[in-house]
Amino acid sequence: MCSAVTDLSLLDIPRLLGFQFFQYALLGGVIAAFACAWVGLFLILRKEAMLGDGVAHTSFGGIALGLLLGISPILVALVVSILAVIGIHIMRTKGLARSDSAIAVMLATGFSAGLIIISLAGGFSVELFSYLFGSILTIDMSDLVIVTVLGLVTLGFLGVFYKEMLSITFDEGAAKLSGIPVETLAISFDVLVATTIVLSIKVVGIVLVVALLVLPGLSALQLNLSFKGTAAAAVCFGTVSMVLGIILSAVYDVATSGVIVFMAAGIFGVVAVYKRLG
Repeated sequence: MCSAVTDLSLLDIPRLLGFQFFQYALLGGVIAAFACAWVGLFLILRKEAMLGDGVAHTSFGGIALGLLLGISPILVALVVSILAVIGIHIMRTKGLARSDSAIAVMLATGFSAGLIIISLAGGFSVELFSYLFGSILTIDMSDLVIVTVLGLVTLGFLGVFYKEMLSITFDEGAAKLSGIPVETLAISFDVLVATTIVLSIKVVGIVLVVALLVLPGLSALQLNLSFKGTAAAAVCFGTVSMVLGIILSAVYDVATSGVIVFMAAGIFGVVAVYKRLG
């Protein structure tokens, strides 16, 4: 973290908000939280939550390749992640492997490829660790532009195909009978998952990205609201955990990604207890 912001307290938050890097972190984090919460809710309802973890670990190979070639690691990871979800989809639809097995195949292949590339490049670097565990307080304008574009793509897709995705999620058979292109939208959604994961790598890292996808949605589902209410609650929980995590990590100088996920887990625990006791 920048030396100019060390020895902070909670009373120094207004001063902290004046730093450009912190503004970038908050803006990028909120975009990522919004997209993750919405996509993650559909993943949970489709019982495909572990797809996020599998694709996240597969993207490790893309990150390593991008660093080796001197190309944007995020963009290379996006390509690799999209290829991974398409591969998983093909294995499932062609009967080559069940969903969880197909995810495991891609996870193992992508992560092992990343390890091979790292060994060829001479070992782990500080930059690589930032992608593994997140480093949102170091994002610059180029990172913010990429996060914003990917976030707009994610939100645009779900906004345009909101009704179709609802139909596919809750009754795929009826969706087919009504003429909805289920196969095309399923592949598109998988690509959307890959996009959302890459969007979040800089925020919480490859290791913890699945938590950002799953925890806000799980918290919202505890409240037994309508779908729109559940989606709004998931976005709210995700955004709150993101903002609090960034601020508290900066104030107390601890790992940002860990605090963000800890906040999300804490919200889940509080909501679950409230629901059980209420």
